[in-house]
Amino acid sequence: MSEQQRTIVPLLPLRGLLVFPTMVLHLDVGRDKSVQALEKAMMDEHLIFLTTQKDVSIDDPEEEDLYEVGTLARVKQMLKLPNGTIRVLVEGLNRGKIEEFINHEDYFSVSISLFENDAKKDAEDEALMRTILDYFEQYIKMSKKISAETLATVQDIEEPGRLADIVTSHLPLKLKDKQELLETVNVKQRLNRVVKILNNEKEVIQLEKKIGQRVKRSMERTQKEYYLREQMKAIQKELGDKEGKTGEVQDLKEKIEQANMPEHVYNAAIKELNRYEKIPSTSAESSVIRNYLDWLIALPWTRATKDDINIPKAEKVLNEDHYGLEKVKERVLEYLAVQKLTKSLKGPILCLVGPPGVGKTSLAKSIARSLNRNFIRVSLGGVRDESEIRGHRRTYVGAMPGRIIQGMRKAGTINPVFLLDEIDKMSNDFRGDPSSAMLEVLDPEQNKNFSDHYIEETYDLSKVLFIATANDLSTIPGPLRDRMEIISIAGYTELEKLHIAKDYLVPKQIKEHGMNKQQLQIRDEAITQIIRYYTREAGVRGLERQIATICRKTARIITSEEKKRVIVTNKNIEEFLGKKIFHYGQAEIEDQVGVATGLAYTTFGGDTLQIEVALAPGKGKLVLTGKLGDVMKESAQAAFSYVRSKAEHLNIDPDFYEKYDIHIHVPEGAVPKDGPSAGVTMTTALVSALTGKAIHKEVGMTGEITLRGRVLPIGGLKEKTLSAHRAGLTKIIFPKDNEKDLEDIPESVKSDLTFVAVSHVDEVLKHALVGETFEN
Repeated sequence: MSEQQRTIVPLLPLRGLLVFPTMVLHLDVGRDKSVQALEKAMMDEHLIFLTTQKDVSIDDPEEEDLYEVGTLARVKQMLKLPNGTIRVLVEGLNRGKIEEFINHEDYFSVSISLFENDAKKDAEDEALMRTILDYFEQYIKMSKKISAETLATVQDIEEPGRLADIVTSHLPLKLKDKQELLETVNVKQRLNRVVKILNNEKEVIQLEKKIGQRVKRSMERTQKEYYLREQMKAIQKELGDKEGKTGEVQDLKEKIEQANMPEHVYNAAIKELNRYEKIPSTSAESSVIRNYLDWLIALPWTRATKDDINIPKAEKVLNEDHYGLEKVKERVLEYLAVQKLTKSLKGPILCLVGPPGVGKTSLAKSIARSLNRNFIRVSLGGVRDESEIRGHRRTYVGAMPGRIIQGMRKAGTINPVFLLDEIDKMSNDFRGDPSSAMLEVLDPEQNKNFSDHYIEETYDLSKVLFIATANDLSTIPGPLRDRMEIISIAGYTELEKLHIAKDYLVPKQIKEHGMNKQQLQIRDEAITQIIRYYTREAGVRGLERQIATICRKTARIITSEEKKRVIVTNKNIEEFLGKKIFHYGQAEIEDQVGVATGLAYTTFGGDTLQIEVALAPGKGKLVLTGKLGDVMKESAQAAFSYVRSKAEHLNIDPDFYEKYDIHIHVPEGAVPKDGPSAGVTMTTALVSALTGKAIHKEVGMTGEITLRGRVLPIGGLKEKTLSAHRAGLTKIIFPKDNEKDLEDIPESVKSDLTFVAVSHVDEVLKHALVGETFEN
């Protein structure tokens, strides 16, 4: 193609449109400058130069906004439309290039140079033309956007350049790509570019078809599933089957929405619900997921009872339910007072330690009632598997959450009073250590994010008031004990038991046995007889059983003998309970030689212990019987060594160990006994036997000894004192370092006893032996 001479014509800028030579098409013209240019063209030779704007958004383009290469066209027809625009029919003639802009106020006119088509055609051009026609035919068949008539028209074109322009005008190319083809003056280059474009378009259409088929298949599958679900719904509706899986999934989703779960738990529940919906009902995993969702829905995540923090009311409730236990009640009221002030105190971990029957469990129920909270109890006795606390992983058959999560589900709120009963009875084996799992539960700093293996999502236990109970503090692991506030409940005095029986136990048992207080009366002296002669315990469980026995016998009397009223007194008590089981009063009827009364502390509270020493001719052999533990045996050895080292001072034959065998026995030989606090008792009994001096029958003693005769402090003084009081002793000898513990002993007990604080064995002997004193 070669350049011609320059020509000056009006310029019409096009927006979003490009006109190739030989193309005939309609244009709508509305801009003032464009209209003026058209009018000028119609006045001259109907010629106008068409060029495209680089940016279609510009309403009033300047020189730099237009492409230099365009098409010289002839205006064949012009029609003014009612809306003010002009519709023009133009025919492209030749390619041209703007050489110079001639500015006019009303329109642009430009000086252009035109390019002539090269009429020569060689074999390569012919081959390219055939390729273009072949590709274009394939494109038309694949795209189905161009009519077959267009293909017939194109096939009749003989000029290579015109063929390239016509085919390009029918392709969905970007304006920039079309402009590049318009600017390609060389025909051979233009034909090659059209071949590449057609080949690329074919590949694009093939990809579009593949994507379309894939989308269609997906849509068909989705539509099929939708159709089947709708059919299933219709069938279920006709059959009245509301338990179908679709309805079940919808119900579960509604319950999940209503459960007020934390966001991370809600997301996990929805994820599992989607899995559940897709898994067949016959699959084993379906029931596993369903159980898991049921647990997530049933657990309280935000539901809580409102604390009724009224200190006088709470104190009244505690006093109504329990007599005594002042320290425990005081601690609960302190917690309530702080909770009322802060409104955000973490739940404390209380541990009530004491012998059976002192009211630990019932006290926890009263605490829940005083707080207006739900109460839940979990027994830990015999638990030896860690999964009992933390739960099993869901991969196991029959997996379930641990007892903590189970308890929270039963409680129904996030702030119950949670009783961990018999926490000292947990043990461990090859399945793990449950007490270690309890560390997270009972740590106020950790239990906000308690992790159960079954639930998997963290659960907040920080608002729970945990109360643990134990009989023996020594069997609770140290780290676990460190997380709890220990409150000791030693037991009840005789006076307290009398009040408890009158105010609580007797009315309760009369009601449970279907009677009223007019039909059965148990006098105070009869209750005292039961306490003294039919029970020997720290708590009141045995006392309640004896009262229940009286109620049963009374019920039989009323129904068979037609008596309307039964009165139980100290005179007829044996008719109901039989002969007396225990002896009340002094541990011994008279002063004894070689028999000392010790005070012991067991898991069932305090108890008195008789220690007997017998001498027989021999060679100093020491025999210990009575099922003694290692610590108690060592106390006996220490007592023996002390007496040998102080024989002259104690007025004992220094060679006694060469003349006598010594037998130390603690009666009730079937009952295991251990502990260091029998040291002073063994020493006293040993000295009594070797000197022949009797021991005061009303004296009870406790304390650990050293080889130098020092008396060391012991534990459980309150419990031991209560047992001494029950046994009828009047004087207690105890270590001087335990004087601070006297504050815990009830005044009613202290007033009946004489307390002697000692720091050396000589002081013990001075108060224990009859008619003999020893000086340091």
